Amino acid sequence: MNSFKNDNIKLPLGSVWLMNAVSEYKGKQELYAKQSPQVLKALLETALIESAESSNRIEGVTVDHNRLKPLVIGHSKPRDRSEEKVAGYRKALDLIHKKHKSLKITPETIKELHRLCRGELWDSGKWKEKDNDIIRKHADGRVEVIFKPVSAAKTPDMMKQLCLSYEHSVSQRKYPELYAVACLVLDFLSIHPFRDGNGRVGRLLTLLALYQHGFTVGKYISLERVIEQSKKTYYETLNKSSQKWHEAKHDIIPWFNYFLGIVLGAYKEFEKRAANIKPARGVKTALLTKAVNNQHGEFSISDIEQACPNVSRVMIKRVFLQMQKKNKIKCLGKGKSAKWKRMVY
Repeated sequence: MNSFKNDNIKLPLGSVWLMNAVSEYKGKQELYAKQSPQVLKALLETALIESAESSNRIEGVTVDHNRLKPLVIGHSKPRDRSEEKVAGYRKALDLIHKKHKSLKITPETIKELHRLCRGELWDSGKWKEKDNDIIRKHADGRVEVIFKPVSAAKTPDMMKQLCLSYEHSVSQRKYPELYAVACLVLDFLSIHPFRDGNGRVGRLLTLLALYQHGFTVGKYISLERVIEQSKKTYYETLNKSSQKWHEAKHDIIPWFNYFLGIVLGAYKEFEKRAANIKPARGVKTALLTKAVNNQHGEFSISDIEQACPNVSRVMIKRVFLQMQKKNKIKCLGKGKSAKWKRMVY
């Protein structure tokens, strides 16, 4: 698909810095996720409610705030179409949370996400039957066409191409994984395959692809809320990066940087909240033991520090000493750069 046609990408330093920062937070998330299950359960529930509310509100769909928790957490029966869409979005989130490891990003999966978040509407889970335009409404009543998506006739084939291009990029490691996700979402939104609900499905697709690459911050911090808080920039960067998309001469960097900023912002918020949670006893020891057991051949304390960036060197040395006494690891030298080796495989 169009964003996957460039074989030699050259990312600006700013994009590389953002990408590395997100990857660093990814390394810390396992520790945070194990610190206090009860507190994280509360964060998960809040994120579900905020995601269902924000993603629909971005598209102009609103419900009474007092109805959100019953709809999203209590599975209350929807009273109208707006409530159907909020409840449907929650079902789509459920699917992603529970089955993201086995779900493949295919046209069928994307149509299923649309079917869920559109509720019982006649067009749910169906590609558009008529061409659609992306428009901007001005204060004086003028309507401006800012982008012409792919035609309805070409949509089924273009969606197949997009999913195949993304799968090829991931399996062949053609692009950095975060860049590939950004390409997937931009191309999806540029095709605009549905009559309505493209924005909501695009955000669900973002979440699904991020989960599959191990970036699970969206479980605890609503990415949809973070996007809503920067809605103007969201639309501006989409508009910039979609110019000349049909000719595959578009510049993905404005969208890519915005996308990275959203994920990084969510991770920073997660860290801030998680920092106030006292780790459960034994969590850090378990993480360090797992990191050591994942090592093959010789390794150093620095290798374990990289695998567990939120654990102090003092704690690492303490666990190393415990494992050494149990003959699970052996020190092969002296000093800071000493190498170690597992004794039990």
